[in-house]
Amino acid sequence: MEKKTILVVDDESRMRKLVRDFLQRSDFTVVEAENGVEAMEVFYENKDIALIILDVMMPKMDGYEVLKEIREQDKSIPIIMLTAKAEERSELKGFDLGVDEYISKPFSPKILVARIEAILKRTYGADQGDIIEAGGIEINLAAHQVTVNDEPVELSFKEFELLVYFLENVGIALSREKILNHVWNYDYFGDARTIDTHVKKLRSKLGTAGAQIKTVWGMGYKFEVE
Repeated sequence: MEKKTILVVDDESRMRKLVRDFLQRSDFTVVEAENGVEAMEVFYENKDIALIILDVMMPKMDGYEVLKEIREQDKSIPIIMLTAKAEERSELKGFDLGVDEYISKPFSPKILVARIEAILKRTYGADQGDIIEAGGIEINLAAHQVTVNDEPVELSFKEFELLVYFLENVGIALSREKILNHVWNYDYFGDARTIDTHVKKLRSKLGTAGAQIKTVWGMGYKFEVE
């Protein structure tokens, strides 16, 4: 995999240094910002940023404001939020705005690097020509693109991962636990409402094709081709 650039946004210089040191040891290029306003300046100046690590509590612009503005410009760039908050409402707000993953402070830098490498591999490392099709939906894994009836659809990283999982398991009832383990995985202890929020947004973005994601009451979801 070619060397990737990671944007680290945190108002604590010690935290930025900790994350930067571990990322550089793993052969990533790191750019930094110490507040939300600076983060947006760096984002607009660097067109090769592959992933963003974003703190929630920051001066000038908080993480959610930054997240919202970035998502208005780029729907697919993976974003990991660092948070000291354990409030479920805060996490659901982030997911609703388009965050891909949460990692709570304090955290293991090795775990963070492992999550980043896994996300980048799935986002940019697919073999050319990998195509999944079902129910009028086509997913190009290499290009990280989705079309519905030949019309492009913009999805966040987690929405993309969720759709891939559904199309890889057409006709199979998937429990929320299975979905959490596969799509969020790696020590993610989420709530079912995290999945429900993403499914709701995914259905909406897929238009009429979204109706193929069926709710299996008391269990989870199933993708059925109509």
